[in-house]
Amino acid sequence: MGAWGVPRATVDIDFLVLRDDMDKVDAIMQSLGYECKYKTENVSQYVSPLQVFGEVDFLHAFRTHSLSMLQRAEDKKIFGETISVKVLKVEDLIGLKVQAIANNKERTIVDLADIESLLITYSPTLDWSLIEEYFKLFGLNDIFENLKEKYGETQ
Repeated sequence: MGAWGVPRATVDIDFLVLRDDMDKVDAIMQSLGYECKYKTENVSQYVSPLQVFGEVDFLHAFRTHSLSMLQRAEDKKIFGETISVKVLKVEDLIGLKVQAIANNKERTIVDLADIESLLITYSPTLDWSLIEEYFKLFGLNDIFENLKEKYGETQ
């Protein structure tokens, strides 16, 4: 979200990475002193022994939606326009936030705040049909309808 100029309610850093590349990611993270604290089919979480470097989560892309997210990723300049990185489109960031809500209802307030921040900033330029697809995928149509009414294309 930071690459899109929107502050986050959450404080870790997340990357979406091809699942097939996770062995390379693991080697890099370990070489930097990070320890893998949690790993499933879908996510790996690394923690630095130096608290200042915090946690880094890697979401494993292998399903159709996550692979499409990677294909749609855009180049963004960061660190004073000195480095170019691939960043997920805003709609796809929202999709990941929707998945987080569906997977853990206790995250609803924090992740919904992130979604609303993105909508406040980018609503007129968003592909609302893609956002709707994510909410429908996780059975959260009611939340989508409320957000579209509040921030939708006609606002």
